[in-house]
Amino acid sequence: MKLLIATDASEFSNAAIDKCLELLKTEALSVKVISVLEPPLTTAEPFAGAVDFYRETEEAVRRQAETAVKLAEDRVREHFGASMPENILSSEILIGSPARRIVEEAQNWEADLIVIGSHGYGFWERMMLGSVSQSVVHHAPCSVLVVRKDAG
Repeated sequence: MKLLIATDASEFSNAAIDKCLELLKTEALSVKVISVLEPPLTTAEPFAGAVDFYRETEEAVRRQAETAVKLAEDRVREHFGASMPENILSSEILIGSPARRIVEEAQNWEADLIVIGSHGYGFWERMMLGSVSQSVVHHAPCSVLVVRKDAG
C-alpha cells in the first residue's frame, strides 16, 4: 500500500497522521510525506521595494513546510520504531496550490490512499477560504482519509 500524507504541521494534520498510523502495519507499506507551500503573490513596479519582504515571506513559508515534513516523518518513525524497514518513508516539499499539488502527487506516485486533516470549517469559512480536503476528495485518483481532530 502506498500512503501519501499531506501535512501543514497543524493540530489537524497531526490528528490525521495519528489516526492513519493506528490503522497501519509496516508490511507492504510505502509512506510519502508531503507539504505544499503556496508562494506569496509577487508584485512588479512600482512596488519593487517590497521584493525583500516577499523573499523573506517565501523563505519563512519554506521553513514552515520543511518543519511540517520533518515533524510528520518523526511521528511515523516513532510509531513504527525499530520495526520500520528502511525505504518505506520518503518526503517532498511541493510548490503551488495545495489541493492541486496533492492530487497531482497522488497521481504521479500512484498512491493508494491520501491522508489529510480537516480544519472543520463551517459553510462560510469554506466559502471564503476554500477547503483543501474537500477539493482533494473530489479530484483524487484514489481513496482519501479526511480526519477531523477530536473536539475534546
